[in-house]
Amino acid sequence: MAGTPLYTALKTHADLHRASFHTPGHKNSEMMRFFNFFGLDFTELPDTDSLYEASGAIKKAEDRVSGLYGTHQTLFSAGGCTLCIQTMIKLALPYGGKIVASRMIHKSAVNTMALLNADVRWVMPKVDEHSGLFLQVEPADIEAILAQEPGIACVYITSPDYFGHIADIAGISKVCKRHNIPLLVDNAHGAHLKFLPKDIHPITLGADMVADSAHKTLPVLTGGALLHIADVKFAPCARAAMSIFGSTSPSYPIMASLDVCQSWLCSNGKTAFFALQKEISKIKEIAAQKGILDDCANVDPVRLTLNVAKIGLSGDSAAKYFRQNGIEPELSTAERVVFIATPMNLPKDFEQLAMAIKNLQPSGDALPVRCPAFELPIVKKSLHSALFSPSERINSCDAVGRVSAGTVCPCPPGIPILVPGELITEISVKNLLRYGIFLIDVIK
Repeated sequence: MAGTPLYTALKTHADLHRASFHTPGHKNSEMMRFFNFFGLDFTELPDTDSLYEASGAIKKAEDRVSGLYGTHQTLFSAGGCTLCIQTMIKLALPYGGKIVASRMIHKSAVNTMALLNADVRWVMPKVDEHSGLFLQVEPADIEAILAQEPGIACVYITSPDYFGHIADIAGISKVCKRHNIPLLVDNAHGAHLKFLPKDIHPITLGADMVADSAHKTLPVLTGGALLHIADVKFAPCARAAMSIFGSTSPSYPIMASLDVCQSWLCSNGKTAFFALQKEISKIKEIAAQKGILDDCANVDPVRLTLNVAKIGLSGDSAAKYFRQNGIEPELSTAERVVFIATPMNLPKDFEQLAMAIKNLQPSGDALPVRCPAFELPIVKKSLHSALFSPSERINSCDAVGRVSAGTVCPCPPGIPILVPGELITEISVKNLLRYGIFLIDVIK
């Protein structure tokens, strides 16, 4: 079809028939085609219900998901995990209130905190010197702030991270409950954790509100997400809070895919993820034999991260190799390649990936481990006032001493180099240049 650049690009990519080890979790599987979701593109009608005033079909579907995850209430989102994050922060954080947040955070959470004029107490994760990766924040890190700082409204963390590393949710939850403060978890990459042989979903482990990006690891159309509420006090205002940020025209095909997914999970979830974990375990064994498996004690067992720097390769060059071998990974960094597998992957996908890892050739000695040098920020202006201040774009090299007007985060979720209102230091500029960010918005 002429004159359709986006459609043509998508169709061209689909025609490559690469094994999909990236989001969305449905992998454009037979299940998606069978249900023909785009033949169900309707709107709010008397018999189709309305998301923000749900009392019929949508609420019945949400209630089934709530029962599946063991929550007090679960809401659908057709606006991705971003809408769920915005909603739960709005519910837990009064305007201008104090929040403790891990610096490992998604840009959408920072923007929401800025809109709500949040007073943020950042917890900077430590760096693992052996891997060069940031570790998850610990219960003691949270306790140290809550014990000294009065008036904290809530605690916010991201778990798992992009590499599958999972925080000690149970331990952090105990700290929060001791201080009578709700724990909010951005679980964008962990909607499936409920259905693994060992249930390690944040709701199960004691979180009060959790945002799941269902489309990342479950058979759901892109944009489909779930907001789980365990603490009853947040339920009455949840839909009203969501309506502040969400579109008044939520996609019914996306919501329908969430509904079909919950039915599939009820019938097949545990069995399917048990089988997936076995498949990934086999591939991890192959990667371990090659010396490139990037694993740790508390990691999502179905997330696969290869540290190709150990055999002299950059992540980008390895990703190119995998694409040449018919495999599309989720993410490549300077040292690593990340693969997202789901039960919708076909047996041939796993065979293809296993063979490609076996045939991956070293390129010399291990590359040196690069430990990022991040520092606790120097705040010059509140998030809110900085975000809405007049700004200008300048070269990053010229930015030392200026104040950031936006969030600069190399990988969502990751460790922001800067958020609005923070002083730009020499270390900030080094990090900007390291990640190829040569222009930055600063306050005039």
